[in-house]
Amino acid sequence: MSGAPATREVAILLFDGVTPLDAVGPFEVLGRVPGCQIKCVGKQRGLVRTKGGSMALHVDHTLAEVPAPDILVVPGGQGADPAAEDPVTVDWVRQAHATSTWTTSVCTGALILAAADVLRGLEATTHWRALETLKDFGAMPVRRRMVKAGKVVTAAGVAAGIDMALAFAADLAGAEIARAIQLGIEYDPDPPFDAGDYDRAPAGRIAMVRETLARP
Repeated sequence: MSGAPATREVAILLFDGVTPLDAVGPFEVLGRVPGCQIKCVGKQRGLVRTKGGSMALHVDHTLAEVPAPDILVVPGGQGADPAAEDPVTVDWVRQAHATSTWTTSVCTGALILAAADVLRGLEATTHWRALETLKDFGAMPVRRRMVKAGKVVTAAGVAAGIDMALAFAADLAGAEIARAIQLGIEYDPDPPFDAGDYDRAPAGRIAMVRETLARP
């Protein structure tokens, strides 16, 4: 007779300028894995706002209160760039990684991992607008949806975080539990356009996206 699943502390880092789905996608999946305890962490408790300030997420725990999570999830967004230059955030990520079972990022959250020296010498991915920047930190950027390098897993832009979390769910609780979670959130992508691949995008569309991303 098997006992209750082991409790695993999952820390999702939040900061101003975070892309909501980068954080909420993994939250929605990992929060359904038996034994996973999700903690939204940040420099201080309270609200952090997305780009433009139109949506807020709540930090429930300070970084100091969650020093050694089992699983670390670092989302991206426009705020990831300044977060990667913040010594308090970067030091916490470095220390959390030292004892974590898994250290992960979604989208430009990889920049924060890179700044914490987590990605040095490793293959890693991120959103295409920041992919080459990873080289500045000694990482080896590759254009894949998800890259696993030992206990470090990086996912590309936004929705790739859901795929990454489902892969974790299978590792943690078995493939059938992961399939049930996928069914429960009805994650069955069927986009109306075949337009999500950077390598096949026309130059004009890439320029349009770069301009949008550059807006405050």
